[in-house]
Amino acid sequence: MSLETSAAPLGRVIAVANQKGGVGKTTTAVNLATALAACEKRVLVLDLDPQGNASTGFGIDRRYRKTGSYQVLTGAAPVADAAVGTEVPGLFVVTSSVDLAGAEFELVDEDGREQKLREALEKQPLPYDYILIDCPPSLGLLTLNALVAADAVLVPLQCEFYALEGLGHLLRTVERVKKSFNPDLAIQGIVLTMYDKRNNLSDLVASDVREHMGDLVYQAMIPRNVRVSEAPSHGKPVLIYDLKSPGSQAYLNLAREVLKQEEEWAAA
Repeated sequence: MSLETSAAPLGRVIAVANQKGGVGKTTTAVNLATALAACEKRVLVLDLDPQGNASTGFGIDRRYRKTGSYQVLTGAAPVADAAVGTEVPGLFVVTSSVDLAGAEFELVDEDGREQKLREALEKQPLPYDYILIDCPPSLGLLTLNALVAADAVLVPLQCEFYALEGLGHLLRTVERVKKSFNPDLAIQGIVLTMYDKRNNLSDLVASDVREHMGDLVYQAMIPRNVRVSEAPSHGKPVLIYDLKSPGSQAYLNLAREVLKQEEEWAAA
């Protein structure tokens, strides 16, 4: 991949990815973004999943998603024009619609198809400290664009029996992307989701993941929590829906860890 020296400056670009569905990926993208904004960071969530659940999670009606990630990816609109505000100060969203499902087919024969998102992000200065990309639950062209555009990958990992097997598949994909397109791509971290302290399996999986992945695993674990599950149906991040819930506090702790991690990396 060739990067122009005149590329516009970007904040930290983090792809929130896991090829397995139902692991809390979108929930993590929405609520980590909200928690970072609560820590006074300017944040953009780029919804790259045709299902558009991240957009729904911020209460953005499908009728108003006229310009979004599809237009950004195909070059029809710049990121700045596609970003819309939310009720969270400092937090913006590039929405998704079903049109995005066709983008993979439209781009498949184009040269540099895996770099379309990176090119879009670099076209103009963007006033964000963090850009979180909510990837679809697959390893297709949309996720590849996210990984090529990203500085790092954050992996939500459900506390279930096959967790490490799916993680291994994703990590091998990351290595292939590093080798072919984005040599600076790093693993931001792994966040354990749907943790149930009443379930011995959750503890066993958490221990197993920490044994294999070490410091890449965040200390904050996202619990199974009714309020986290309810919040999207109200079009709100759980931090807005119920700040005092265990799920909200877990995402605030995760945001603090991410920020501390960034400080340590900057000082190294």
